Amino acid sequence: MSGINRLDIKQLRVLKLLLQERNLSKVANIMGLTQQAISEQLKKLRYTFDDPLFIRSSNGVIPTLFAESLEPKIHKILSEIELLLSEEVFNPKNLQGIFRISTSDYALMTVLPKLLKRIHQEAPDLKIILRDFESDNLSQLMVNGEIDMVMTFPEFIPETYPSMLLFQDKHICVAGIDSPYLNQQFTLEALSKLPQLVISLSRANLKGSHDAWFAKKGLKRHIVMSIPSFSAAPDIINATNTIAFLPSRLLPHPKVNPLLISEYPPHFDIIVAWHHRLNNSPVNNWILGLLKEIFVNPH
Repeated sequence: MSGINRLDIKQLRVLKLLLQERNLSKVANIMGLTQQAISEQLKKLRYTFDDPLFIRSSNGVIPTLFAESLEPKIHKILSEIELLLSEEVFNPKNLQGIFRISTSDYALMTVLPKLLKRIHQEAPDLKIILRDFESDNLSQLMVNGEIDMVMTFPEFIPETYPSMLLFQDKHICVAGIDSPYLNQQFTLEALSKLPQLVISLSRANLKGSHDAWFAKKGLKRHIVMSIPSFSAAPDIINATNTIAFLPSRLLPHPKVNPLLISEYPPHFDIIVAWHHRLNNSPVNNWILGLLKEIFVNPH
């Protein structure tokens, strides 16, 4: 058996304390052991180092020259072990590297400006990469570490992923600023017959998030257009004389105005999600803390 395998941390602590106290009974009291147990540890140390280490005296023990030569080395080893086991003080100013966020353009407009302002102020050397939301490849991207955090709607995130609710929003039905539909009161049945634009974030199709809500009321929407972006919606709505449901946090907008309708769809949630591998990540938890401070519990 090699020397390193015959030595453990407890023996190093015994040796350190014996060098300080020079008394077996005092060391036993400090470590909460019996004097016999300390004697056994000293016996193992003598065998490991092939040196008496301590000579008995009337008041305790006296270290050999070799034992005294070990003191600074033992102190350094134990200090480094304590540093290894101690919790490192987190300071965002020291953060470097890259943090990758996947987001829809809705979150890009409503969440990211405030978040990125705080990150840039408090962690100026942390680089941020924003990428489009990809629902089909989400799990693979997160497992591979190509995405650290996702900000989107709950229906796009697997339930197994840890997540945090940021806020709720509601949809407002809008038309272009010169639309003939303005200043009229619409029932849902009448509204369903108007030409509608939907924002399809995950797939390019003529399906919208409120189709099921209309269907529960026995109605089918007259969807004529699908686009992948909230940011482009107001200009297109205004140019094509269509109507659409837009999140209230994206309004008001100079190109669209709200319609008068009899009933609005339920509120929806915006969440942030991440992979289990980042549960103990100081950077991830710090950014989650910022999001909580800005959106969940704002002052």
